[in-house]
Amino acid sequence: MATKFLIRGGRPLTGRVHIGGAKNSALPIVTAAALAAEGESILDNVPSNSDIHHLCQILRELGCELEWVGENSLRISAVNLTNHVAPYNIARKLRGSTYVMGLLLARLGRGEVACPGGCEIGARPVDFHLKGFKALGADVTVEHGAMIAHEVQLQGGRFYVDRASVGTTVNMMITASLTPGITMLENAACEPEIVDLANFINGMGGRVRGAGTNMIRVEGVQRLHGCRHEVIPDRIEAGTYMLAVAAAGGDVLIENVIPEHLNTLIAKMREAGQEVEELEDSVRVRSRRPIISADVETQVHPGFPTDLQSPWSALIGLANGISVVQETIFENRFGFVNELIRMGANIKVDRNTAIIRGVERYTGAPVEAKDIRGGAALVVAALAADGTTELGGLQFIDRGYHGMAEKLATLGADIRRVDYPENNV
Repeated sequence: MATKFLIRGGRPLTGRVHIGGAKNSALPIVTAAALAAEGESILDNVPSNSDIHHLCQILRELGCELEWVGENSLRISAVNLTNHVAPYNIARKLRGSTYVMGLLLARLGRGEVACPGGCEIGARPVDFHLKGFKALGADVTVEHGAMIAHEVQLQGGRFYVDRASVGTTVNMMITASLTPGITMLENAACEPEIVDLANFINGMGGRVRGAGTNMIRVEGVQRLHGCRHEVIPDRIEAGTYMLAVAAAGGDVLIENVIPEHLNTLIAKMREAGQEVEELEDSVRVRSRRPIISADVETQVHPGFPTDLQSPWSALIGLANGISVVQETIFENRFGFVNELIRMGANIKVDRNTAIIRGVERYTGAPVEAKDIRGGAALVVAALAADGTTELGGLQFIDRGYHGMAEKLATLGADIRRVDYPENNV
């Protein structure tokens, strides 16, 4: 059986919603916890999405012990990590499996990990990671769809991170933490999730400096130990609910957020005529009409996040006038547009630019999510649409959002998750 959302739009959202831990922090932090050859780590505020569960499966196969000790708390012991081969069928399901290669090189000096899958939103080549490993003395080759390294001797070095890649920055930090000598990462990613990872590694006894800037210094240590750490809130989940309120109408308090992580989105939402109030650890969004057209260009942090471009496009598709959205990070991030057009959107895409002419309303239709954030965009549109939307492809949404239907239902949305035979599309 497969599942889909049935969403009857036109209901304003009201109340409060609690945001979970950041997926893009939790994946590297759960992996980094396995760097510790001593003690155990307790990670709090870990999101219970499918990517995290797949990563936990991989780490168990490598010899780690992982146990959920609370609804969102995970205990990890990696004292017995001895297996250097990650299970192929699991590793290929998520992008975060590349981090497992860095872990294995650091802990065991060898590894075999399937090249990652995930969402088809554009080129995210493992080449960046392979170059980083080589800068630290590891010759990692790709054979039959897997990254493979045998008996490497790591040594600190200097590495320029192409495109300020978040994934490459993460992987180099993980690998360098146990690598003898000093590793300097130039043009490093500056995202809050990078800072969160650095704080965790330092809590384990690591020596990472400069996280949050484009120059990160990692001094390798001989051993790391377990510690307790709370994952930061998910700014992308928070942003998705903020945009959903603006599109559907209503007044919602979005709790467990760090408002500073949402500065760019907040500025753009205000430009679009929406009312956003910043509080200590929450934001309140009050929908306003008309929605005003506003242009967006995605950039590396602190610019507008590429992960919010899709749900932003769903909101701005209801604005008065014409808006331009430029995607500079992933070339295939407009894969959701054809589905949005089925709901009545007026969007023309030319390479990395979308010209969006606002329409008065969307209309419910059968649509399919093709990636995590594109799926979120279709949810945003469906909440604002006349009629009922049938949204398939929930396996993508589940990778980044836990309990989305339940959270939206508590805000007054008419949304149900239903099963249906896979051959009955």
